[in-house]
Amino acid sequence: MTDQLTTAVSGGLHVSEEFGPLLARLDAIGPLIRREAESAEAAGRLTPPVVQALHDSGVFRICIPRSLGGYELTPRQAIRTVEKVSYDDASTGWIVHAVYVCSGTTAAYVGEEAAQNLYGDGRVTLVAGQGTRPGTAVRVDGGYRLTGSWSFASGMHHASHLHSLAVVEQTGRPLILIQPKEQATLLGSWDVMGLRATGSIDYRVEDVFVPDAYAYDVTTTEPVNGGALYRVGVWNIASIALTGWALGVGRRALDELRAVAQRKSGAPGATVDTAEFHADYARAEIALRSARAWALEVWAGIEATLDAGGPLSTEQETLARLALNNVTRSGQSVCATAYKWAGTAALRDGDLQRVFRDMHAGGQHVTSGPVVLHHSGRHLAGLAPDDAHWVFGELSGPN
Repeated sequence: MTDQLTTAVSGGLHVSEEFGPLLARLDAIGPLIRREAESAEAAGRLTPPVVQALHDSGVFRICIPRSLGGYELTPRQAIRTVEKVSYDDASTGWIVHAVYVCSGTTAAYVGEEAAQNLYGDGRVTLVAGQGTRPGTAVRVDGGYRLTGSWSFASGMHHASHLHSLAVVEQTGRPLILIQPKEQATLLGSWDVMGLRATGSIDYRVEDVFVPDAYAYDVTTTEPVNGGALYRVGVWNIASIALTGWALGVGRRALDELRAVAQRKSGAPGATVDTAEFHADYARAEIALRSARAWALEVWAGIEATLDAGGPLSTEQETLARLALNNVTRSGQSVCATAYKWAGTAALRDGDLQRVFRDMHAGGQHVTSGPVVLHHSGRHLAGLAPDDAHWVFGELSGPN
């Protein structure tokens, strides 16, 4: 499939010249990622050769502001990048997505002193953590005392810093606070069906001081560093990466089924030689290609708005959430089709079984949950207040 992701966008959004070379570097390490996928799953984390190859490729720079030495890819460029890595291995793509979100938003939104300490002189500090279930931040002189426990810290094993959502005890304000990983207690709790190689373990923090410069409002759309990209806010930055992830994993499932079908075709009683299989395969292609095309169309519209200097409308934010939901559910549907028609080949350990498990694990993410879908439908049906706006996964009133 091809698309016009390298078309320049003038003004506020920057189209990185690194995009094409980055894709070429990711192509080069794709065979390594695929070879190491089984070992990574067994270890519960990416293998050292893959981590090093990802660093060398520059993929961890995709959401770092240009002013701090990053690539600051546009949304469609980022979707395509995460899609490529996720095609090779869903867990590897998931970690790239998590680091994209946590590191990119850290670099863009923390205070200038913190940004320079973490990303100055071309450094790329990897940040992991949790931005949904909040802990507690107590306001003190010069910063906050952070306490809480969080789950699903994807990429924890490969990061040096954590980002954690907390609510300020005195004001109720929701903040993301950044701290060195060694200040947290890591909990080895990652016995799961899919995405095993992400090592998305739980962690706990008890009364740790976080300076003001290392905290930012989770709802902000005003970056300290970086350009128009960061005006979409944290939730939409996560949606960009997750859209690419679901598209990559869905495409891998369909290509795995294609390979199985070609091996089985011509054998006595081969189900892949039936009209029913052919129709199901065609429907899977329709679902995945349509979901991809619409997601890129939605984000092209958002890019145009950002480039013109405008804020996202509630309609655009709704469509971005629905596009993510659509690619995720389409990917799950494709994986179900692949599992069904692969027969006993899908029961055995291997790429197809792992892709099936990983897709359904990733589909549980809150960004594609039913609450988001329900609020989106309420807005599109004209049943939400005219001044309603999105606050993460819910459509809220003016304040």
